[in-house]
Amino acid sequence: MNHARRTSAELDELAHAAQRDGFCLIKSLIPKSLLLSWREAFAPLLDAHVAREGHLKNRGPGRYYVTLPFKAPFAEPRIYEDETILGVVERLIGADMTMVQLATDTPLLGSDYQDVHRDTPPLFPETGRETPAFQLAVNFPLVDVTAENGPIEIARGTHMLSKAEGMRRLEQGEVALEPIPMELGDVMVRDVRGLHRGTPNRSREPRPMVVIGYSRRWLFRPEVSIRVPRESLPHLSERAKRMLRFNPIVESLDGPDETEVYQAFAY
Repeated sequence: MNHARRTSAELDELAHAAQRDGFCLIKSLIPKSLLLSWREAFAPLLDAHVAREGHLKNRGPGRYYVTLPFKAPFAEPRIYEDETILGVVERLIGADMTMVQLATDTPLLGSDYQDVHRDTPPLFPETGRETPAFQLAVNFPLVDVTAENGPIEIARGTHMLSKAEGMRRLEQGEVALEPIPMELGDVMVRDVRGLHRGTPNRSREPRPMVVIGYSRRWLFRPEVSIRVPRESLPHLSERAKRMLRFNPIVESLDGPDETEVYQAFAY
């Protein structure tokens, strides 16, 4: 696999695809060895979350949103400061972006289709027009994503339409929901306004999809955050400190996790 940094022209092309379609795919970007360590560390977090908050079902049956702790192996600058990822992100939402979310979405056997939705409302709904991108989800799976284990489905180009117009075009067959298979190591950069839905995982293995959220420098959504341990601050790069500037600094990540506050996720 080629983990080399992409050229400026390649980054321009990826950003253009995201502007046109609402998402772009970067193939074979993250070393599989890194992601396998994430998968191993994530399994007990998922088990504990299901035992503790499985009754919520706020993402639909058999589907769980689990925040990742900002510590090894998840606090990984080789991913959240990857030059290819940030090169695309910068072209879409500006160089002084903020990093606001580190979490996972995982359907299990028994999950179902989600309702078609967006992950954020428009900035200025009274205008009836969409703006350039202001919030992005950088997604990468911890397993290969196939037709069997619950790929996300996205309707291309609907990020620049009102939800009503996007739904009308879906219903009229002018656009279609497209399943997006991904291999371990692939990365998707996605405008969260694009109409999409989760699909059922029909396999017996969890299908964890990581999301790292990046926003424009002025956007603050209090329902999502990354708890940054104070002891980690001296080890962060200056760019990482800048990207994490709106997040709470905590003395410790030990102790029971708080109940997830990112409940209203679909718009």
